[in-house]
Amino acid sequence: MSDTSVLYCPTVPLSNGLQIPIFGLGTSHFGGYSHDAIVYALTECGVRHIDTAKRYGCEEKLGQALRESGIPRMDLWVTDKLWPGDYGYEAAKKACIDSCSQMGVKYFDLFLMHWPGSMRPGCSNREVRAETWRALEELYEEGVCRAIGVSNFLVHHLEQLKEDCSVVPHVNQVEYHPFQQPKRLKEYCQQEGIVFEGYSPLAKGQVLSDPTVLQIAEKYRRTPAQICIRWSIQNGVVTIPKSVKEKRIKENCQVFGFQLEELDMATLGSLHDERHVTWDPTDVE
Repeated sequence: MSDTSVLYCPTVPLSNGLQIPIFGLGTSHFGGYSHDAIVYALTECGVRHIDTAKRYGCEEKLGQALRESGIPRMDLWVTDKLWPGDYGYEAAKKACIDSCSQMGVKYFDLFLMHWPGSMRPGCSNREVRAETWRALEELYEEGVCRAIGVSNFLVHHLEQLKEDCSVVPHVNQVEYHPFQQPKRLKEYCQQEGIVFEGYSPLAKGQVLSDPTVLQIAEKYRRTPAQICIRWSIQNGVVTIPKSVKEKRIKENCQVFGFQLEELDMATLGSLHDERHVTWDPTDVE
């Protein structure tokens, strides 16, 4: 691919009319960020959707990579997330502006509350979520965030937010892979017009050695990673695999030239065993 290439990537409409690319590149802390990998994904693979968070500590470096790529800001989709340490009305507004400043951008395409729990003693999680969400609603109205959403929220968290606030989240980003398929949550989001986005589509590598996945990969002459990313995308889920290796990034992008048969989709769907490979919000009130 040349540096002018753009990945063929369908988009998913948000309730406010914006279109989010169904495939994106995730970043993370603990070695989950590589400047060269981001530039490669943008210029050589045609990726236009990048997901990050203040928690990952790479906002400034990511901003440099975005600028180095030479891709106009308007052609990119950038998601950032607010850490619970910055929850609360004033703190949330300040943190979002600070994150924009760190990254050297004037707005985020999507800004998410990272976790349903808060770190404020003496206040219920529900109170803090509602207060924080009001700040996000204002940032949305002001155009600092083109869309707002949540991450790791379950149905009861979303129901409470709906009762307490006026803007329904545009997106809910949660763990999603063949071993972790929150069916009720996905159905609820669909019913409420909330776009369902999945992180850790490879279950932190656990799917790559699964015999069923390997068998299907062999059938399609694709890698296990491509099969699982394709499965997620074919389920209508916005999917953001992480990698810092150029070869893997290129491989992960090549999921739009084939389609899984219904039987194979169902077989992968039957692998659900409720395991979490990352944070589990089940006990957050």
